[in-house]
Amino acid sequence: MSEESTVGEQHDTYAKLTGLLDEHGAAYRIIEHEEQGATEAVSALRGNTLAQAAKCIVVMVKIGKKEKRYVLAVVPGDRRVDLGAVKALLGGSYAGFATPEAAERLARSVSGTILPFSFDPELELVVDPGLLVHEEIFFNAARLDRSLALRTADYVAIAEPRTADIAG
Repeated sequence: MSEESTVGEQHDTYAKLTGLLDEHGAAYRIIEHEEQGATEAVSALRGNTLAQAAKCIVVMVKIGKKEKRYVLAVVPGDRRVDLGAVKALLGGSYAGFATPEAAERLARSVSGTILPFSFDPELELVVDPGLLVHEEIFFNAARLDRSLALRTADYVAIAEPRTADIAG
């Protein structure tokens, strides 16, 4: 994918997200900041705790010999994705991080900007309940220079995530 098409796709994903949130009357704030994709660094720029940051990782799970499924695993920023828990949740034989190409294709944004929303039927959204205890969650909005602070209740109502203990 060329750099130009990646930027265009990122802006399309950002527009799709904000359109979805507006359509549902969600309470959110846009936070502009320096380009940053690392959870710790961008949380400092936004002024939120790591526990409020939605860390979004695309995980590939092998089911038997021939089937692969992808999970968008969302955990608090101060935790790690427990690959064993994701594997067990799907009844898989193996779980690992998806290739950057697969992750970016399924998430429709580059690493460091992946949203805690899935716009692809091949990407199952699973959120650790530890993230959902906060009034607001924070995440990069398909762009390195822009984040959203979103009311957690609105996130759950709109994204309708599967919740499971997947943070280690």
